[in-house]
Amino acid sequence: MGYNPRLPLSKESISEQETSLSDANATPVQNDQTAKRKILVTSALPYANGPIHIGHLVEYIQTDVWVRSQHMAGHECYYVCADDTHGTPIMLRAELEGVTPEQLIERVHAEHRADFAGFLIGFDNYYSTNSAENKALSGGIYTRLRDGGMIERRTIEQAFDPVKEMFLPDRYIKGECPRCHAQDQYGDACEHCGATYDPTELINPRSTLSDAAPVRRDSEHFFFRLSACREFLEGWLRGAADQESPLQEESRNKLDEWFEGGLRDWDISRDAPYFGFEIPGEPGKYFYVWLDAPVGYMASFENLCEREGLDFNAFWGPDSDAELHHFIGKDILYFHALFWPAMLHHSGYRTPTRIHVHGFLTVNGKKMSKSRGTFIMARTYLDHLNPEYLRYYFAAKLNNRVEDIDLNLDDFINRVNSDVIGKYINIASRTAGFIHKRFEGELCAALDEIDLAVLRPLQTAAGAIRECYESRRYSEAVRMIMELADQGNAYIAEQAPWTMKGEDQTDRLHKVCTTGINLFRLLTLFLKPVMPKLASEVEAFLLIGPLSWADADSLLLDHDIEPYKHLAQRVDPKAVEAMVEASQSSLPAAQPEPVDEADPDIEPFAETIDIDAFNRVDLRVARVVDASHVDGADKLLRLIVDLGGGEKRQIFAGIKSKYSPGELIGQLTVIIANLAPRKMRFGVSEGMLLAAGPGGEDIWILKPDSGARPGMRIH
Repeated sequence: MGYNPRLPLSKESISEQETSLSDANATPVQNDQTAKRKILVTSALPYANGPIHIGHLVEYIQTDVWVRSQHMAGHECYYVCADDTHGTPIMLRAELEGVTPEQLIERVHAEHRADFAGFLIGFDNYYSTNSAENKALSGGIYTRLRDGGMIERRTIEQAFDPVKEMFLPDRYIKGECPRCHAQDQYGDACEHCGATYDPTELINPRSTLSDAAPVRRDSEHFFFRLSACREFLEGWLRGAADQESPLQEESRNKLDEWFEGGLRDWDISRDAPYFGFEIPGEPGKYFYVWLDAPVGYMASFENLCEREGLDFNAFWGPDSDAELHHFIGKDILYFHALFWPAMLHHSGYRTPTRIHVHGFLTVNGKKMSKSRGTFIMARTYLDHLNPEYLRYYFAAKLNNRVEDIDLNLDDFINRVNSDVIGKYINIASRTAGFIHKRFEGELCAALDEIDLAVLRPLQTAAGAIRECYESRRYSEAVRMIMELADQGNAYIAEQAPWTMKGEDQTDRLHKVCTTGINLFRLLTLFLKPVMPKLASEVEAFLLIGPLSWADADSLLLDHDIEPYKHLAQRVDPKAVEAMVEASQSSLPAAQPEPVDEADPDIEPFAETIDIDAFNRVDLRVARVVDASHVDGADKLLRLIVDLGGGEKRQIFAGIKSKYSPGELIGQLTVIIANLAPRKMRFGVSEGMLLAAGPGGEDIWILKPDSGARPGMRIH
């Protein structure tokens, strides 16, 4: 992890060039390191059926900042993660795209790795839950639980889709909440009142895959006896006598609510067809994805151990003295704070030291929106803006509580330009040039008391800033750093080195600019967990090794530096606008606004085309053979159409306001067959479906079946 540029061999050794504060020229400041710790850190596993977006990045940036601070303290700290690759959604998406699940998750894995690398997320290992290690570990844990009496077989009644001929996962059923009677709620929990229930309790349920009413069928399933784990879990959540509770207060309060409601046994099996690991000795039965997904933490680390020669049991064994930290969002607390520790404990493994829970991200004060262009993919951001600026902005907002944070795009521009450029970078840009112009690139050997007085507060603050990172109070750390930067800038403004031109002021100029460089070095040290690439560039500029927390106790004196080069650019508001526009461009075009007040239904004509261009439009009859909703899309349906001769295509059509998937299957329609495929956020659309009407409920696409057949051309 981190960036370690090689230093020019012609320069002196770094250790000889960093002058200790124990020298007569300075007052000692202690920033002692604690005893070396062994730490394993994970972030929640991103699901392998879609790209990374900026909402995801809150967690990975929060985790990465924490891990980098541990490295700077000299601790043995490993950060592992993986793609969560199993489950029905993966299977269905692969089927829709005409690829195998393995091909789908391999492609998405490469995309995820590239996005994380772009945001400088320094995983020691980024793996996949569809691995040999995970299969063996999941099977082994299940066997231990079964042999220990923690698995129970039960025959249950499940929802079955008669059209798709498969049992339906909870999230593929919608209907009326049995508690508050809110409409269009998922089969496992109500987003309106927060109630959880069995999908069979849902009123007037419908399959989201076919819109058919599910039927009920019996199936034998396997349950983990969570109800028998209450005493253990309550003790674990209280924490041992010499340890804190593994959860924040808000999270403990939420668990108390679940305890009061009674812990329910957990269904850990699913029926074929299912993409996942088959349960040992149980043909046609598969582990529910939420069993093997957290085991993926273990599997990723085991893969790292095999590669690096590490001791797996030293971190996961029941007697481990290592720390285990999970960073997760509040939406998956139930799985990580109940099922996961109970499953680990009863299968003979250690439990987590801490589970750090964070809130969600809003943009401009609202839920991320595709129509407003604020549902921003990681790759879209990287195409337009510096990733370290988002890292900085998130750090300036994050704390150790379970609170949502907001990305206000105007505030983002102003804060980055003011703090990073106007305060931090400004110190180097106002002083570094003089070091080469007047002093051949060499810092002075000693400072005056007035100079040391401005440096001591930074050195003294190092411990408090480091503690803010440790306790995940990043916003407090950033506030302290910028207050120190303000003090540094005030010193430089007061000393005004640009006015020191006479020979009698040469010595003072040298000391002021050397002080400025030391201010910049200390601020870089403090910001390094947040902005590691920029810190690496500063280390190369200063000709020093990788900065650590211990370096706060030293100053850089009698030392050569490289010529100063511009280190950072201001955020251009036009780049932010372009990012927002690009986030909208992959969506269906919005209807134009009315332009004629007298008749708002009349829109301006498009640019004219000649008859030859029109004749090139290939209109074909097609039969809809499958239709489904598109997760996250307000207007789209995903259609599979048959053009005859065995040719099938996927088309995304904005007709959800009028049609449900079930009533489309089997119907004929007309499509533009020679339209170039269009890559959308949800997949590739391979044509365009023709519709007529003003919109909303008034859209018509169906052609009566009066002798027409798929593939017939419309002239």
